[in-house]
Order: sequence, then structure tokens, then C-alpha cells
Amino acid sequence: MNETQAWSLPGIPTLLVLFAGFAVAIALFVSGANSHAPSGPLAGMLLFGLIAFLTKGFFQVQPNQGKVVQLFGRYSGTVRDEGLRWTNPFYSKRSVSLRVRNFESSKLKVNDNDGNPIEIAAVVVWQVVDTAEAVFQVDDYENFVQIQSEAALRQMATSYPYDSHDSGAPSLRSHGKEVNQHLRDEIQERLGKAGVDVVEARITHLAYAQEIAQAMLQRQQAGAIIAARARIVEGAVSMVEMALEQLSTRGVVTLDEERKAAMVSNLLVVLCGERATQPVVNAGTLHH
Repeated sequence: MNETQAWSLPGIPTLLVLFAGFAVAIALFVSGANSHAPSGPLAGMLLFGLIAFLTKGFFQVQPNQGKVVQLFGRYSGTVRDEGLRWTNPFYSKRSVSLRVRNFESSKLKVNDNDGNPIEIAAVVVWQVVDTAEAVFQVDDYENFVQIQSEAALRQMATSYPYDSHDSGAPSLRSHGKEVNQHLRDEIQERLGKAGVDVVEARITHLAYAQEIAQAMLQRQQAGAIIAARARIVEGAVSMVEMALEQLSTRGVVTLDEERKAAMVSNLLVVLCGERATQPVVNAGTLHH
């Protein structure tokens, strides 16, 4: 079932016509009463009753709102024209907001792709684009949006690890744009049957579950320490290489292989050590 345009008339001109009919009804009633003719008041009363019944056809449509009209339970169309409108008085009318709305899910506890329990939440920006599908395809489209959005969030969270150990593999923490797009597509696939368009979906909360948060923090710290150590060692080796090259180029001192090894060892200790080194004065020589 898709949305169709319902028949309606502008309200102001129709209201003027009914006012004119009301004036005619009064004139018939008064003239009949003065002439003592029973047909005049009867016609005036009948016309007045008809006009009163026709006034039930008036309704208002606000900006970004649609009125779904039904005739004895059958869908007759949707009115989106703003302002005062008039239509068949037998129509029943239901308002459907076409404005952009947002929904923030609760913090869900799920397992990521690696099996680690995580907490995740998201905000979904959505709007109704087909009023007929929103009203008749699902029982309560607002509740449907909430439940299906959380179901899609759970499904998406199981497709990625929280943190990737491979530099190129996507993860929930490092590939936010890709993950948010996947989440939007997942929600849109579920809500399309309800006449809802998902404008945006993004993760607002992401963390390890409380029972493993401390262990995962230690693992992250260990990874950071290893990465920092690798960077320090790489820089230290470059500095030692540069020092030996400049000593040899400038002819400051001539070192054999054994002295080069000792110098390299001392420089690496100085550059890679966590604590400040204490100088040791050697009064003798390395060779006898």
C-alpha cells in the first residue's frame, strides 16, 4: 500500500459558501414564519441541518504534516496541503507527522565479532515519507522504529571487533564513518516497509562491558607500551648509526670493532633506558 493524494477543497472559499447557505437558511425560516407557510421554516431547518453536517468536513493541516483520510475503514488518500481544508464529512482523519525526528537507543550489551562483551548505543534520525505505509503496514510505526533500530544495532555490532589488531581491518572504534554507514543501511532495510526514511545513524556510546573493562585496559596499555618501545628502539638505532658515521667521517677517533660494539651498547642503554643514567669515569683504558 502506497500513499495517494486525497480529494479536498480549500477551506476558506468553502467556508464562505457555507456562510451564504446559512444566510439563505435563515432567510427561508424568517420568511416562512412571517407568511405562516410551513414549508419555509421546514426548508430553512433542513438547509441549516445540512450546513451543520457539512462543517464536519473542515480540518487543518500543519506544515510538515499529513492527514490520512479513510471512508468507512478504507484508505482514501493523504492530504498534505497546508492550511484549512474541506473534504467529505464522512471521512475519518488521522494526523501523521512528516517532521524529522530522532531516537536514542538505550545502552545495549552485546558481543562484538571477537566475542568480547561491549556496551553500545546509537542515535537514529528519521522521518515518515509514506504515510499510508506508516499507518497501515505496521501497528505502531513509532514503536516499530525503536525496536527495529535496536535490533539492527545489535546485528551491526556483532559484525565488527571493538578494536582491530590488524591495521587495515575495520573496527567499531577506528572506522566510525564506515560503521555508521553500515548501521544506517541496516536500519533502513528494516524500516523501509514502514514508510520511514533513515536520515542518519551514528554511534553515541561505545565501551567494553564492566566485567572486562579493566583487563582490556591493561591490554591496550601493553599494546601502547610495545608500540612506544618499538619507536624508541628504532630512533635509538638511527642515532647510534649517525653517531658512528659522523665520528668516522670527521676522523675524531678511530674505533675497532670491539670498541664500536662497546660504544653501541652504551648508547643504546642511555637512549632506551627508562631512568636517567649515571656517568662512570674510566681512569684506565680498555686495552692493556
